[in-house]
Amino acid sequence: MAKLNPYLNFDGKAEEAFHFYRSVFGGEFVGEIHKMGNAPGTENLSDEEKNRVMHIALPIGNDLLMGSDIVPGFGQTLNIGNNNYVSVFPESREEAELFFKGLSEGGNIEMPLEDQFWGDYFGSFQDKYGIYWMINYNEEYTK
Repeated sequence: MAKLNPYLNFDGKAEEAFHFYRSVFGGEFVGEIHKMGNAPGTENLSDEEKNRVMHIALPIGNDLLMGSDIVPGFGQTLNIGNNNYVSVFPESREEAELFFKGLSEGGNIEMPLEDQFWGDYFGSFQDKYGIYWMINYNEEYTK
């Protein structure tokens, strides 16, 4: 069966953000942190752009959270919006609280982590890097 993994884009903050995510979820990055300056055709980029992340991946359970930085020198721009969320399904209420507290630090909480009328323990927020997250625990999902 096919598998879906979220891929996040940043404007020069990918490495910082992924170190932050690793501090919350634990684990180690898959492979190295690939930088733009190691790719062919990047000789004309500024030193700052050469140091941007071309690809980074962090395993979370059986999934991968992946990301990169945009490169203004290639004409790319980043438009942060609320049209995408990373939805995390923790294995316990305690893990839900740990993830919510850790990831929302310095961000903006949309819905506090609470028992919801539909039966889930749920909360949502935008983290300090502009990424939107949902933490959704339901005992039925973990069986």
